[in-house]
Amino acid sequence: MAVSRVFLHVLRYAALYVLFLICFLLGSFAVAGVLPDASASEPGLVSAGAGLLIIALVNVAVVAALILSSRWRGWKLAIPLALAYYGVVTFLTQIETWYFLSSLTVDRRVLPRLFLMGLPPAFLFVPLAVRVLGKWRRDGDRRAIPAPVPAAEWAWKIALLAAVYVALYWTAGYFIAWQNPALRAFYGQPGEPLPFVTHTVNVFRSDPGLFAFQFVRGILWVLCALPVILGSRVARWPTALLVAALFSLPQNVAQILANPLMPIASVRSSHMVETASSTFVFGLLVAWLLQRKHRVTFTHYR
Repeated sequence: MAVSRVFLHVLRYAALYVLFLICFLLGSFAVAGVLPDASASEPGLVSAGAGLLIIALVNVAVVAALILSSRWRGWKLAIPLALAYYGVVTFLTQIETWYFLSSLTVDRRVLPRLFLMGLPPAFLFVPLAVRVLGKWRRDGDRRAIPAPVPAAEWAWKIALLAAVYVALYWTAGYFIAWQNPALRAFYGQPGEPLPFVTHTVNVFRSDPGLFAFQFVRGILWVLCALPVILGSRVARWPTALLVAALFSLPQNVAQILANPLMPIASVRSSHMVETASSTFVFGLLVAWLLQRKHRVTFTHYR
């Protein structure tokens, strides 16, 4: 019996692996023929074939962990998780592509296709994974449902976390990515980096919308974590690690491949280290704060 159960699990994960590769390749058709010449891109950390297999392994592992740790089932699990996965892996990534690369390597033909590229892995693979992993039918689970959180508490927590995201994003961006001379040159600011405070003040004066944009992204990151946190049936720290993994792994692992939209290898590597570390820490903070109950008393003065 034990051998047959192990064999069944192996078959399930092998099926998920193949399904993800199919969905990933379906999505890649959206950008076929519109990307810049791939020969202009420096090689990735691994070959294209090996990179694709690694990307599939990471994504399958993260999605499977999210599904198996949830107390939800069927469409109640598949739809929120697909939205969260698409939000993290595609939407939040590509709106930043729009903000920073529209004037560099991404033209009007490419940008909308980048959003289409993420649809099959999110909205085809995730529901199929729910079914393959046996989380579609009800099983009579009667675990206690967490008490609803007041709207005012949600509001201040989400706003606080969005502000924390901006701080993490900016700090990691400066002390990790911005220290790379090739990255500074790629974004049009060659030469030695300015001191942190001077650089921050200059950017705030020249592009104040960047901080508002990242604040909105911070809110969206938090919203993407809610299906994981609200549906989790595991303890707080495993839930926090799941959120951190969702935030940091699926979209960043793609940086191991050559990318004509970001053709310089060291720029991709710097961004990978920067965003993987900052979003992992942010995921832990999001889960920690949203899983804790807080009572805040507001005093009105007349």
